[in-house]
Amino acid sequence: MEESLKKDSYEGPDGLICQETDLASLMDRVLDLPQRDWSQYSPLTLAWIGDTVCDLVVRYALLKRANMQTDKLHRKASSIVNARSQAKRMEEIRTKLTDREMSIYRRGRNANPGHTAKNADRSEYLEATGFECLIGYLYLERQYSRLLELMGEIG
Repeated sequence: MEESLKKDSYEGPDGLICQETDLASLMDRVLDLPQRDWSQYSPLTLAWIGDTVCDLVVRYALLKRANMQTDKLHRKASSIVNARSQAKRMEEIRTKLTDREMSIYRRGRNANPGHTAKNADRSEYLEATGFECLIGYLYLERQYSRLLELMGEIG
């Protein structure tokens, strides 16, 4: 592949230059992953990926803002990506959710995770699980702008 190609471009098997629109599209193509109906997935599975997405978004934002020691980055990220903070964020955005988003959130909140966070009470933990479920769903549906809008201002 020529060096003049953009970073998000690749040479397809037919020799044509293709452009990826996002990381998920690239992973689907390279890893040959099937399409899925994410609304049919367990809310705890959606929350599982949502937790990772929240963490990645926050870490990326913190890293772009300052080059600092990793322990400082970790402490700052942990102060943002935790059940108490996510429950608070959920309170702030609840009235802004569409009916579909509210349904996804409620599925996550009403799920029975079988454990709680060490620094949050049960109700905060369930709110955070609902939030992560919604973020996971939006990520998998590739609604990135909406996901970032709902996550709000970061650190």
